[in-house]
Amino acid sequence: MDIVVRSALVADGTGDPLTRHDVGISEGRIASVAEPGSLAGRRTIDADGLVLAPGFIDMHSHSDLQLLANPDHLAKLSQGVTTEVLGQDGLSYAPVNDDVLASLRQQLAGWNDDPAGFDWNWRSVGEYLDRLDAGIAVNAAYLVPQGTVRMLTVGWEDRPATEAEMNAMKELVATGLAEGAMGMSSGLTYTPGMYATTEELVELCRVVGENGGFYSPHHRSYGKGALEAFGEMVDVSRRSGCPLHLAHATMNFSVNKGKAPQLLELLDQALDDGCDISLDTYPYLPGATYLSALLPSWSTEGGLDATLTRLSDVDTRERIRAEIEETGSDGAHGVPIDWDAIEINGVRRDENSHLVGHSVAASAQRAGRPAADLYFDVLLSEKLGTSCLMHVGHEENVQAIMRHRTHTGGSDGLLVGARPHPRAWGTFPRYLARYVRELGVLDLAECVAHLTGRAAKRLRLTDRGLVRAGYAADLVLFDPETVADTATFDEPRQQAAGIPHVFVNGVAAIDDGQPTGALAGHSLRNPGSVR
Repeated sequence: MDIVVRSALVADGTGDPLTRHDVGISEGRIASVAEPGSLAGRRTIDADGLVLAPGFIDMHSHSDLQLLANPDHLAKLSQGVTTEVLGQDGLSYAPVNDDVLASLRQQLAGWNDDPAGFDWNWRSVGEYLDRLDAGIAVNAAYLVPQGTVRMLTVGWEDRPATEAEMNAMKELVATGLAEGAMGMSSGLTYTPGMYATTEELVELCRVVGENGGFYSPHHRSYGKGALEAFGEMVDVSRRSGCPLHLAHATMNFSVNKGKAPQLLELLDQALDDGCDISLDTYPYLPGATYLSALLPSWSTEGGLDATLTRLSDVDTRERIRAEIEETGSDGAHGVPIDWDAIEINGVRRDENSHLVGHSVAASAQRAGRPAADLYFDVLLSEKLGTSCLMHVGHEENVQAIMRHRTHTGGSDGLLVGARPHPRAWGTFPRYLARYVRELGVLDLAECVAHLTGRAAKRLRLTDRGLVRAGYAADLVLFDPETVADTATFDEPRQQAAGIPHVFVNGVAAIDDGQPTGALAGHSLRNPGSVR
């Protein structure tokens, strides 16, 4: 064997009780799972007291650019992640043309930055996956982003797609899956994806299902209309026959306190009816997005320049303010904004750095200005490239949803900004520390299965997600007594504790707690794709 992990407590990804084994790695694969003390290798790691698990699968990440721009990728490797799912929330960088790419670089700067000198040497899904194959720290799967597809065909207009545009979108989706995408995502509170009708989504999802993929929507509301929005996605799945994976399936804002059981009843009924549904969540209360996402959809129609023009007009600003603060905009999930709950956590211009780490309300009070005016002026100054935290979650909802029979883990982690959400660095150890060891919401073997085997099954990865001979050697070794997230809202870029070893395709990526700089990851493609 190249490496033998000796006498480890193996959580094999199935949820079965832990057992003690030697695990041998050879040529990037798990070569043997054997009795303790029975294997020999060129290198032996004594795992007495440590748990060996499949590498964690982040079902919802935003590493689309940072995985390439900062190859060490310590945020994910150090918490045991060996596979990420990119292309989320209906907005990413393939497929694109030059004009759409230019728009996306502006729109998504608050999520992914817009790195200076970055080589944008792809336009298609296949070319993006090829770029990943040139060398990345973890494995990556990709979802065709429905909002980007709509930009390419319909543009930024709030109207139904014509028949010709519908056919063009279906062709783009089918091509993306043929080139390797695992499915399609939507961001139905983000423009222009939110302009799609239910019928449009059904038609696109038929194509996704026919090509072996699944649909992963950020649905239309996590606030006032949350249950109805979840119901719409279940209806899309039923009508299209496409498997459904609900992204960051939370019940947030004051209107949804204690309502997780209603969501789970809806999903259980659909599952019992034969629907193929799964979900992911992150183990935190605040959410995160770009600051302009709170705007009503009509105010962002037409793209960046049109949005900035509206924000510069006094009368239009007042109309937007009234909708955000009094009635609740569709971008803000139909709930009137509490500016105390909106914390700016990333800006691009130095002149705005004093706002980072403070709520919009607090910054406005210090400046002696109405909160909405400060909000509008920041968006103008930053050309919308600003990110925020939204303190809108409920612990009882988080715990109830993570117990669900189809639950998986996703960080929804943004890696850029002065103070990104700590979930980018802490999601997976936080599950193990807070919700297994401290609170006992999940037992250890069950939690590992949520974060590994279940996720691999959704992605149709037939050789990952389990500790089993013949499987790819994506593995994490952690101490169940000390594993912990150390990332905080004040200090979010902190390496997890208690995770000494991480292997990606059999190569040590974290060794004795230190990053090795290995780039052993690659794209994971739809089994039906043609390379």
